[in-house]
Formats: sequence, C-alpha cells, structure tokens
Amino acid sequence: MKIKRIITEQLKNSVLSSGKIVILYGARQVGKTTLVKDISESLNLNSLYISADESDLAEIFSSQSLQKMKEIVGNKELLIIDEAQRIENIGINLKILHDNLKYLKIIVTGSSSLDLANKISEPLTGRTRTYHLYPISVLELQHSNTDHEIKSSLENLLIYGMYPEIVQYESLEEKKQQIEEIEKQYLYKDALEITNIKYSKKLKYLMKLLSFQIGSEVSINEISTQLGISRDTINDYIDLLEKNFILFRLGGFSRNSRKEITKNDKIYFYDLGIRNAVIGNFHRIEDRNDIGQLWENFLIIERLKLLKYSKASFTQYFWRLWSGAELDYVEELNSELYGYEFKFRKDKFKVPKSWQEKYNTSAKLINKENFIEFLRLKESF
Repeated sequence: MKIKRIITEQLKNSVLSSGKIVILYGARQVGKTTLVKDISESLNLNSLYISADESDLAEIFSSQSLQKMKEIVGNKELLIIDEAQRIENIGINLKILHDNLKYLKIIVTGSSSLDLANKISEPLTGRTRTYHLYPISVLELQHSNTDHEIKSSLENLLIYGMYPEIVQYESLEEKKQQIEEIEKQYLYKDALEITNIKYSKKLKYLMKLLSFQIGSEVSINEISTQLGISRDTINDYIDLLEKNFILFRLGGFSRNSRKEITKNDKIYFYDLGIRNAVIGNFHRIEDRNDIGQLWENFLIIERLKLLKYSKASFTQYFWRLWSGAELDYVEELNSELYGYEFKFRKDKFKVPKSWQEKYNTSAKLINKENFIEFLRLKESF
C-alpha cells in the first residue's frame, strides 16, 4: 500500500499557483521521484520528466541555449528535472526557462543541497519555492494506521528505519537487505561525486564513529585524533553529510549562563535504518545496549519532520549543566520553551530543579506509551 506523503498538497498548490520553480530536496531513496510523478499525474498536465542521469538531455539543459531547451520542452506544461544537482549550470538554465516560457511549470529535485543550492541560489533569487522530503514519518503513518498498529511496528521502525520501500516490506530479511543496499549504493554517492574528498575511507570510518555516538556530545578533537586528519576536515565532512541529508547536528541550549554546556554538538541520523546498517547491527531491541540512543534519535527526527511539515516556527536543542543536570531535548516553539526527557521504558523521571528555576517551566517524559501524542502537533502538549 502506497503511503500518501504529507507535503503532496503543498507541492501541488505551489506548482499550480505560485508562479515559482518548485525545488524538492531529500536524500536518495526517500521517494522524491515517486512523489513528483504522482503529482504530475494528479494534476493532469502535459508533462516532461528528465533524469540528470540521461547525459544527452542533461547536456542540453546545461547549454544556456533557450532554443535547444525549447526543442525538448515543446508545448509541455510541466517540466520535472530529477537529481538536478548533477547538471552543470542548472541555475542559469532554469532562470532562462522561467523567464522566457511563462506557461511552463517546473519541479526540480535534488539529493544534495550542498551542490544544488550553490548552483541555483544566485541566478534563481526570488524565483523558487523550496520543500524538503524526509523518510516516512509517524505523522504520515497515522493516516492509514491506528495508534495500536504504529506501536506494534515500533521495534521495526527503530531497527530498519523509515525509508518508503523499507516500511512497506513485510519480511524482516527483505528490510535488512534493502537498507543495506541503500547504505552501500547510495549513501555516499553524491558526497563523493560532487566533492574532491581525499580520504573516502575515512569519511566512512567517520560515519561509523558518529553512529556509535548518537545522543552524546561529539568531540571533534577526539575524532580528529582517532582518524588522523584535521579538525577542519572533520567539520567539512560532517557539513557534507548534513548537506546530503544523512545526519544533522543539535546544539546545546543556553541563555548566557556559564553553567550551561554549549561547546559540543550532538549528532543524529535522519534515518535509523541507515545508522544501523553503518554499524551492522540489526539485533532485536531486547538484545541491544543502545535502545536509549535509538529512542532519542527516533523522537528527535520524528519531531523535526512534524514541525517542518507543519511549517512551525521552532528551534531544537539539548540542555546540560556542568553539574550534570540535563534534558534530552529542548524546543522553542512559537516563542514558547518546552523541555523533554526521552526514556523508552520508564514511566517516571524527576524534572531538574535548575531547569524549573531558571526557565520557569517544567519538562515532560516521552516513552513508548505516549510518544504518538508527542508526534501530533499540539502546541500545549
């Protein structure tokens, strides 16, 4: 059963009424191609789909020749360019099309914001609407599954992740084989193709180190020593992995207090199946010693998906004092401050007194019993 993506209507409305080039970012295999093709069919527009892997067409759409591009586009109403970051001069060519073919609606997808954004940011200023597609979210699962069904599938979501193809497999062996294939074939593809990385093996070793450290503050100095490469290179690699939608950083929250720790970031993965494939661990929950890390990563990324799709105004942090008091997750949502602690099995926790006193607010425990409510947008939750 196909899972309806939550941003479908937003994208359709932008294509039809915004007059802008619609850009859809997202990691490889998260369903960008399927989504834009579904939108094309539902809009019933005369459409042209182009993959940047088709070298002859890619060459034409890097030519800066309106005449050549018009010969391909013809009288089409909608142009879709998939993985556009691989086309040279894509930004200026999209500008030429947008400015000269007013009837033509354009959707562009990209799996590397690093490269595509660099190519389009200047020539397409004021001409784009940008969206981000993530792996399947709990919010999307709620459209076709009961709360009980989602809770029953929780272990599989934590172990095999939420890529569309993975979620829809019934067999655990098929889930494992496919997420391993994605990790091996696609994970580093864009990062290695569009940059001049000197130490590709060390990039993969860095991924493994970071996989073991999810939920912990990451010391760039320690990683630099372990890998034998500079701090600047480590930071560049992490930035590259962020731009390719593999992982992201979470900073420490502080209101200028010397007691609060903000020096090091925490790192989380956009998909836990990828993380588990990197370290080769698909054991069941009862046989793992990292369930706390998985749970924390799962809730933070699912909350991120929810807030991004809802177009909420928010910022995410963790909070810790030098004394050891801490909260797993702090959120500024619509100018209000919320604190959370994530425990998979526990049903009680003590809110740090220092948190309550300094910020005049409490904190809530999120466990496997109440997590679905946390992943529904309720500002008062």
